Amino acid sequence: MPVPLPIVVGGTVAIDNVKTPFADETNLLGGSAAYAALAASFYHQPVHLVGIVGKDFPPQHLAMLESRGISLDGVERSESESFTWSGEYSNNMNKRVTHRVGLNVLENWQVKVPAAVGTSAAFVVLANMSPDNQLELLAQCTAPERFVIADTMDLWIEIANERLHDVLKQLDLFVINDSEAREFTRTPNLLHAGRMMLEKGPKNVVIKLGEYGAMLFSAGEPTQFFRSLAYPLEELVDPTGAGDSFLGALAGYLAAKGSVMPDFATLRDAVVHGSVLASFTCEAFSTRRLESLDDTALAARMDHFRNVTVW
Repeated sequence: MPVPLPIVVGGTVAIDNVKTPFADETNLLGGSAAYAALAASFYHQPVHLVGIVGKDFPPQHLAMLESRGISLDGVERSESESFTWSGEYSNNMNKRVTHRVGLNVLENWQVKVPAAVGTSAAFVVLANMSPDNQLELLAQCTAPERFVIADTMDLWIEIANERLHDVLKQLDLFVINDSEAREFTRTPNLLHAGRMMLEKGPKNVVIKLGEYGAMLFSAGEPTQFFRSLAYPLEELVDPTGAGDSFLGALAGYLAAKGSVMPDFATLRDAVVHGSVLASFTCEAFSTRRLESLDDTALAARMDHFRNVTVW
């Protein structure tokens, strides 16, 4: 049996307020790192979470994360207000409008990784946050052998493009969604976009396609390529955090395999596991479905996905 490798997930931990055509929920657990850490915990524990919350952050959210084997030693508590996001989804649930963003504790946040975590973390997950914060976290993760994964968003492509390129040069795996990939590379063709991003430094690139799955590119001659479908959902409640759950599950699966040099077959399997686990996130608001998910239900959905995608 492989020995799981230590994993650290850094990024935002937030209070979300989400409105869909069917419901309106407030004071939810949100943030890229919260979703990613929770998803990773299904494959490997403990997961070390690095982030910052304010004095108003609901204690039950932190208690839930700890109950899932997530270490909060790297979560800073501030006397300021927590990072908040409020948004609304359209009728087709594919488009959303951001009504309000309260940066609050993030405005002057400087990442602090506990020393013991930084020297031992073989898998480093840079969830969605500013490239400056990603570089701060990465500089404090000094394990001699490590595998670094990062996500990003359109905001950083627009206002911190140069620093984002600095991040890419240090990555083993870059994760980005389809619209952001087109914006970042200035090409409409995602096959071209994937190869162009490999040229920017990462050894591997995943382009998330939402309800249509994901694409994996690995550097080499020729470029290795894999296309995964998404799990077909009959009911979509709230897609918030699905991409972050995908990121975390992918990272957790790789860490559980016990090697910082996964081969293409393992990366391919990780993409599938990420897609399937992320599907659960969409079935309830916030992290509620992940909180009730058990290994039996996850394994059953993996088996079903395997059966409906083989011919």
